Amino acid sequence: MAAYLMADVLPEDMDGYRKSGYLEAAVRTATGFGGQYRVRGGEMTVLEGDWKPDRMVIIEFPSMDALMTWYRTPEYQEWAAVRQRFAPNSKLVAVEGVV
Repeated sequence: MAAYLMADVLPEDMDGYRKSGYLEAAVRTATGFGGQYRVRGGEMTVLEGDWKPDRMVIIEFPSMDALMTWYRTPEYQEWAAVRQRFAPNSKLVAVEGVV
């Protein structure tokens, strides 16, 4: 069953974030575990409620196990620290898809 990493990420310094290498590293490390980016930024429209995400990222993985294994790898955790430095208010959730 597919699983999705959903992240609301708004870097405080977008130029520094881009130059850090995080964007390329996140793609490279995620694809190694079957991750495919489905959303990365882009226009958003809130349809209901008061949730106003800043910048959405959605990555699809083949399974929750693949997602969690990727997220916990030392390689990604090094890059997660970079993301957290530039976007300290990031919010990430992992959710299973439907059967």
